[in-house]
Amino acid sequence: MDVGSFAEIEQEFSSRVSTIVWCTVATVDRSGRPRSRILHPIWEGNAGWIATGRNSFKAKHITHNPHVSLSYWDQGQKQVYADCTARWEEDAGERLRIWELLKNTPPPMGYDPGLFFQTPENPDYGVLRLTPWRIELWSLTDMVSGNPPLVWRGS
Repeated sequence: MDVGSFAEIEQEFSSRVSTIVWCTVATVDRSGRPRSRILHPIWEGNAGWIATGRNSFKAKHITHNPHVSLSYWDQGQKQVYADCTARWEEDAGERLRIWELLKNTPPPMGYDPGLFFQTPENPDYGVLRLTPWRIELWSLTDMVSGNPPLVWRGS
């Protein structure tokens, strides 16, 4: 069932992603082949942030094709699917803000990015901003009950 605004699913979306935490993120390589990996985004409303290396395969894929697909799943069979565009955050102030957000948010959502990048000035420290164009919430319970997934479509 389509919803008219993100606000209609925001509480359930936030609850699920902050409980599940880790998700599978798929990118597309230059030959059009998908590639998946496990990542740890942090969300502020419907804006997602990922601290990641600037020289990874995912960085090369996103340069070629900025569309990514995120899949969250828990053992209770609740799912979140977020189809997004990803772009590098280049603003130094915003990169530092995300560093501090990650560092100061309690676990399991927060973590110390210094474990991976030492300092926010590290040239390999990259911040991807995720802008969803579609978010879907579903569960096995919904499926068995005949309830459609909740789907929000951004602009």
